[in-house]
Amino acid sequence: MSPAGCPHVNGFKVDNWKQNLRVIYQCFVWSGSAETRKRKKEEGGDPQPVALSRPLQAKSCICHMCGAHLNRLHSCLSCVFFGCFTKKHIHEHAKNKRHNLAIDLLYGGIYCFVCQDYIYDKDMEQIAKEEQRKAWKLQGVGEKYSTWEPTKRELELLRHNPKRRKITTNCTIGLRGLINLGNTCFMNCIVQALTHTPLLRDFFLSDRHKCEMQSNSCLVCEMSQLFQEFYSGHRSPHIPFRLLHLVWTHARHLAGYEQQDAHEFLIAALDVLHRHCKDDNGKKANNPNNCNCIIDQIFTGGLQSDVTCQVCHGVSTTIDPFWDISLDLPGSSTPFWPLSPGGDGSTLNGESHLSGATTLTDCLRRFTRPEHLGSSAKIKCSGCHSYQESTKQLTMKKLPIVACFHLKRFEHSAKLRRKIPTYVSFPLELDMTPFMASSKESRMNGQYQQSVDVFNNDNKYSLFAVVNHQGTLESGHYTTFIRQHKDQWFKCDDAVITKASIKDVLDSEGYLLFYHKQFLEYE
Repeated sequence: MSPAGCPHVNGFKVDNWKQNLRVIYQCFVWSGSAETRKRKKEEGGDPQPVALSRPLQAKSCICHMCGAHLNRLHSCLSCVFFGCFTKKHIHEHAKNKRHNLAIDLLYGGIYCFVCQDYIYDKDMEQIAKEEQRKAWKLQGVGEKYSTWEPTKRELELLRHNPKRRKITTNCTIGLRGLINLGNTCFMNCIVQALTHTPLLRDFFLSDRHKCEMQSNSCLVCEMSQLFQEFYSGHRSPHIPFRLLHLVWTHARHLAGYEQQDAHEFLIAALDVLHRHCKDDNGKKANNPNNCNCIIDQIFTGGLQSDVTCQVCHGVSTTIDPFWDISLDLPGSSTPFWPLSPGGDGSTLNGESHLSGATTLTDCLRRFTRPEHLGSSAKIKCSGCHSYQESTKQLTMKKLPIVACFHLKRFEHSAKLRRKIPTYVSFPLELDMTPFMASSKESRMNGQYQQSVDVFNNDNKYSLFAVVNHQGTLESGHYTTFIRQHKDQWFKCDDAVITKASIKDVLDSEGYLLFYHKQFLEYE
C-alpha cells in the first residue's frame, strides 16, 4: 500500500457515504442507540456494553451464503450483504460484485479486498471514534475505555525526546527517600517495597489507571502520582503527606501519629488499592479473588486446605485467596515442628543450616505440613456423616506474581507481648515447587522429597525487597532493602538512601520478604 493510503476508498466516498457509514457503526458494530441495543437483546445478542465485552452482533446479522452467525462476519459497504471472512464468503461477494470494501462487524475495521489488508482512512476513523464514544455515553460507560491521544504539549515533548529513556546499571532513577512525618517509617518502608515491584511499576508508569471516583480521595491516583515522583529523576526526599492523609481516611485504625505495624499497613494499603481500582465489569479473572484489578493480578494467590478424615480418609478441599503468607518462628509460644532432621534438605533453595539457623524453607515446610486437629476439634465428615478426628494440610494451589512472606516476629497473647528475634536465613532465589498442591504427593509424612521437575521455572522467584524492624515491640524503627538492578541493593531509611551489599541484605533479621516471579521480571 502506498504512503498515501488505500486508493480504493474514494470509490466509496460518494453521495451520503458518511451517513451510511454511521448507520452501519450504530446498528451493527457499536450498538449505540437504545433501540438497536434492545433489538439485539431481544434477538439473543449479548446485552452488555460493547466496551465491556466483545462488540455485539444481532442474530439477523448472518452470512448470506452459509447462515453462520460468527466466523468473523463482515458487511459489504456497497450493498446490504453479510459474509464470513473465515470461509471467504465475503471475498467471493467482493470478487463477483466488484465491491472492494467491507467492515468487520466485530471490531469495526475496514478491509480492502484489492489491497488485501485492513486500511486506515482518517475520515472513516474519525466517524468510527465518534460513533464509539456516542455508544459508550449512551450505555453509561463514559470515557473509561477511550484510547490515548497525545495533546499538542505531549506531541512537542515527543518530538524533542525521540529516544526512550533507559535505566542503566549505574542509574539511580527510582531511588528516592521519604520524609518521616512522625513515626511513619512503617508506611515509608512499604511504599519503598511497592514502588520497586516490577509489574506494579510498569502499570503505574504506563498511566494505566483511569479514575472513576468523584472526589480527590482515590488512593490509586495518589500511588500513580507517587510513582511519577519516584521515577522523575528528582533526588530530594519526597514528602508523602497526601498518601498519609488518604491512608488515615480509608484505614482509620491506622490514623494517628503512633507507631504502627508495617505488615498491617501493607494489607490495609492493598485492600484500599484493590477497592479503588477494582474492575467490576463482570468478567472473572484468573485468580482466586476473581478480580481483574492490578493488585489481584500481582499479589493474589490461592491457598488450598485439605482436611482428611482419619476414619474414611475422605478429603474436603477449599481454596482461599491470600495476599501474603504469615509464618511462625522458633521461639514463639506456638510449638514449632522439628526442622531439618539429620541434615535432610539442608541445602534446599540454596539455604544452609549454619549453627542450626532456621531457614525460610523450614518455615514453609512447617506451614505446609499435615497437622492433626485432635479430638477437641472434630469435624463432621461428609463421608462418614458423623464427627471424626482429621488432619489438615495447607498447600499453594496458585502462586501470585509477587509472593510476600510475613515472619511473625511480634507475639501478642493474654500472657505476654514481645518480639521474637530468631534469625531466619532466606535465599535470593526461591523455588516454591515443593510447596505446591501438585507436589503434595512427593511429600510423605511431612518429609520433603525433591521434585524431579527441575525445569519448572513458573514457580521460581527472585528476592527484590526486605522490610526489617530494629528495636523492641514498644520502641522500634522500620527500614527496607530494595533491589534497584540485579545484584544492586540499597537500604532505605526514611529520607536516607545508602548502597548495600547482598551480604547486608541476607544477614538482616527480616520481617517482610518480597519475591517476584523470575520469568515476569523485566530487568
